[in-house]
Amino acid sequence: MSDSSSNTGRKLAAALVLAGLAAVFYNLVSVTRPPPGELRTIKDYSPWSAASIAVAESLPVQDGGRVKPLATYAGFNMLAIFGSRSMTVAGNDGKAQTLNPTAWLLDTLFRPQFAIQHPTFRVDNSAVLEAVGVKPRGKRDRYSYAELEPGLEKLIELADGYESIDPKHRDALQQQILDLAYNVRDFQSLLGQFAFARSGVAIGSGDEPQRLNVSTVMDKAPRIRDDLAAARRDGKAGRGPAEYLYQETTQVAGLAMRGMNIFPPAEASDRSWQNSGQRIMGVLNGVTHSPGPAIQDIMALEQSVHALDTGDAAFVKEFTSLCNDLAQRAAARGEGRHLALEASYNRADWFFNAFLLFFVGALCAVAMWMLGTGRSGRILAGITLGWTLSGLVLCVIAIVERCLIMQRAPVGNLYDTIIFISAACVLLALIIEGITRRRFALGLAPILGTLLVFLSRRYEMGDPKDHLDPLVAVLASNFWLTIHVITITLGYAAGLLCALLSTLYILMRGLRLDRADGELRRALTLAVYGMVCLTLFLSLVGTVLGGIWANDSWGRFWGWDPKENGALLIVIWTLVILHARLGGFIKEWGLHLASVFTACVVVFSWWHVNFLGVGLHNYGFTSGKDVLWTFYQAMLGLMLFGGTAKWLESRK
Repeated sequence: MSDSSSNTGRKLAAALVLAGLAAVFYNLVSVTRPPPGELRTIKDYSPWSAASIAVAESLPVQDGGRVKPLATYAGFNMLAIFGSRSMTVAGNDGKAQTLNPTAWLLDTLFRPQFAIQHPTFRVDNSAVLEAVGVKPRGKRDRYSYAELEPGLEKLIELADGYESIDPKHRDALQQQILDLAYNVRDFQSLLGQFAFARSGVAIGSGDEPQRLNVSTVMDKAPRIRDDLAAARRDGKAGRGPAEYLYQETTQVAGLAMRGMNIFPPAEASDRSWQNSGQRIMGVLNGVTHSPGPAIQDIMALEQSVHALDTGDAAFVKEFTSLCNDLAQRAAARGEGRHLALEASYNRADWFFNAFLLFFVGALCAVAMWMLGTGRSGRILAGITLGWTLSGLVLCVIAIVERCLIMQRAPVGNLYDTIIFISAACVLLALIIEGITRRRFALGLAPILGTLLVFLSRRYEMGDPKDHLDPLVAVLASNFWLTIHVITITLGYAAGLLCALLSTLYILMRGLRLDRADGELRRALTLAVYGMVCLTLFLSLVGTVLGGIWANDSWGRFWGWDPKENGALLIVIWTLVILHARLGGFIKEWGLHLASVFTACVVVFSWWHVNFLGVGLHNYGFTSGKDVLWTFYQAMLGLMLFGGTAKWLESRK
């Protein structure tokens, strides 16, 4: 092939890579933002001060089996309901104001008059709204609670009917209606958390009845119980001021019975924190043996809410006092030690920033490849290395911070594996670059980092739950979690990088983009051979260690669990490759074609077995399988292309 044809091929390949990167970037940004032109104006809206948000971020909340800062709790609630961790609204002046999760949750807890107007609910199918009698604005948009309110009764009615249907038999519309109903229920729960502090308990009649603070009612609880007992003895149950006060207090407390557990229990042996509703009802019913602290807790909340009427400074003062008190009580129990670190981790958004750095590095890598080995190419190689290393450093910082927060090894759930494999693949690629100095691994490193961090962000959006939460009991072993799971996960990373290197080889040689550079081909082949060996070593050692752990936990070394079988498949396949290579059954082309298939084996073991719904390692997925089949087809198509290119090459 002539140099001009080769240059044309390189330009075409570069254009395709750039188009793919642009699609990835657009996809990530588009799913986190509402459609253009949909900025909502909220009358008299004023943003929370930086001081208020800073105080609230570290408020301890027990959720998902651990104590976490309010920032984390808010982030995953907002992600689940809204689909993003950033919301933009406007006040009377029409100026856009960006709300982070903490600001959004503060509105929901303390200023519901604004919260119900926020475009909180993401609706991707207008048929959902039509089914409940709400007029949609378009195919996909975000709606406020106030806009959905006319259809809530119908929504709950439909959801109650669809909930009894087996999830496997629900159609897409039924599932989307259920999801919206669940999101509405969760939002209503958040709205009701501090409703008692905002409204108090109404006594008397008329347009403006007298209102008592709930803490005042709690202080009168012994007398209320005595009056209720006397009324029952006299046959007057259901009548009288005591009964009315009890019923009204029970009603406002009930709104907070499901939700934020922010109050540590007095007993050190009790691991379950309480929410406001439990605190109120415990005193009201006489279950709480020492009601004084519970009354003080509710009074502190009421004072924080009432301070909002005075001004931001008063609110910050009262809320800071409450947050500090709860944090100190949590620390005395040995809980919530890393609240500030976790709040800082949330603010930093390390992985999104790493994605941006990898993305820029990938653009530089494309330019480096186009410019070749000249001076400009060498300069761009250094720039590419700088961006890629910067992204890798951010990934490492994030993983280390997660380990400190979780107090365990870095890999414990599927999300952990994605971010760990991202960092491992980039690191391994840079090590290969350091050995070969041919720039092919340097070019792949930021592209692979971009794709894998993108995958982690999309996975988090599709499964919006806190992936820092504690492990299930069978995994709660830092020793085995460290040596077995990390080893297996590194094996996944090596296998994926191995396949990507072979993909590069097949495309470059099949499209004549390497200009018949024999040294480049040999360097790629040696790198792939080494990565196959590394994949075998890590997978074999990890599988053996997993068997030892299984015997320790379950009393058997092997149980033909899908995840175990997947790891064994990687070992067998890499052994087949190496033996075929050593025996001369496959040459250079054959090694790379077999290496590409390694990606299918790795992805099946790492990801696909979770869809099977069986086994002790199952994560129980229900959606996303189509993406896997598309990946398999792409890999098989690449192998077919490589085989055809090899045949055509042999015919010359």
